[in-house]
Amino acid sequence: MSQGTTRRQFFRNAAVGAAAISMSAASYARIKGANERISIGIIGCGERGRNAHMTNIHRYSEEQNVEITAVCDPWKVNRERAAADTKSWYGREARQFVSYRDLVALEDIDAVMIASCDHLHTTHMKAAAEAKKDIYCEKPLAMDFDQLKAACDAVAANGLVFQAGTQLRSMPSMTGAREVYRSGRLGTVGRIEQCRNAARPYWYSYVKEVNEADVDWNEFLLDREPRPFSAAQYSGWYGYRDFSDGPVPGLGSHFIDLVHYITGATFPTSAVCMGGTYTWKDDYNFTCHDHVHALWEYPDGFMVSYSTHFGNGSGNSFKFFGDTAVLDCQNWNQPVLTSDGINTDKGETFEKEDVAPVERPDHFLDWLQCLRSRETPNASLDAGYQHAVAVLLAMRACNTGQRQIYDAEKREMRSA
Repeated sequence: MSQGTTRRQFFRNAAVGAAAISMSAASYARIKGANERISIGIIGCGERGRNAHMTNIHRYSEEQNVEITAVCDPWKVNRERAAADTKSWYGREARQFVSYRDLVALEDIDAVMIASCDHLHTTHMKAAAEAKKDIYCEKPLAMDFDQLKAACDAVAANGLVFQAGTQLRSMPSMTGAREVYRSGRLGTVGRIEQCRNAARPYWYSYVKEVNEADVDWNEFLLDREPRPFSAAQYSGWYGYRDFSDGPVPGLGSHFIDLVHYITGATFPTSAVCMGGTYTWKDDYNFTCHDHVHALWEYPDGFMVSYSTHFGNGSGNSFKFFGDTAVLDCQNWNQPVLTSDGINTDKGETFEKEDVAPVERPDHFLDWLQCLRSRETPNASLDAGYQHAVAVLLAMRACNTGQRQIYDAEKREMRSA
């Protein structure tokens, strides 16, 4: 499916046809000349915000004529570190804000990058869209389906350039894998799976000492149930279900986005999922699962499997199983094509082949270039919505214990 077709499909499903008609004019009216600086604000200045978003934007600051001019985070330490980075890069500190509301209200901000906690993504997306700021937002886009639709509709209605933070689809290796898939070398693909395991859940590495006086706790909680301040919940939020749904959206969103990118699939029709805490039971009382397994059915004719076991790091894999070849993407930088286990009545065995990369701009450069050209980035609004639907469907199945069905035309989820 072409990017144009995908965009039309999203607008039709989102019931914003009028906005779709005016999108091109509204978006192209925002084109800046090469000599005009693009001003960027950062919402969420933690490890991802500083070490990925800010660092990678700075790499292209001179080439693309961009500057990070405002930063926002509930934690004073993160704000000050981010501002110090901008002082060393641009000779002046970015403006600092506690609340996203103040940042998106700035008239001179052209675009925002959202690297806040998972439960805040849709709130920050919607606010930025309504303020008519172009957006880069980390995955997963949402923890709630209604909030996902509202945020995506706001982005679409305002004709904005949007990039989801599923950066693996912009790797030359993954685009090469897509070309192999499109070639038909795999024959009939019936199953795609990833097992992504580790000896310990990733959220433990984020837990640190945080001084309550340095944090706007209510700004962090936002719409979550009020509670006393907890340094573990604030810094280790990845491990608590109030703020994150664990490995399926946290890691599996990258996988499911690559499934969509490589195969051209858009939405699953159904999902089942089970999970629990089997290994890591301690005083932190983390509520995200350390073992989970999700299965999706796609109308394209294959089943997709994702599992994580945080108790033993062996058994990792990422494969597209066809009856005439297997596309092995476990090494993201160098996928390979093999004839392991093929149906020899349909195809002949062959020596393992490296997949040739297809060069393309990296994910951050792609977004920056699109801010000027007003073209659609590689991880478009549609792509972000699609990965979010898949992981939300799986987590709803996990939470309810019932198989979940997705109706793409009606934008509805229901129990089977």
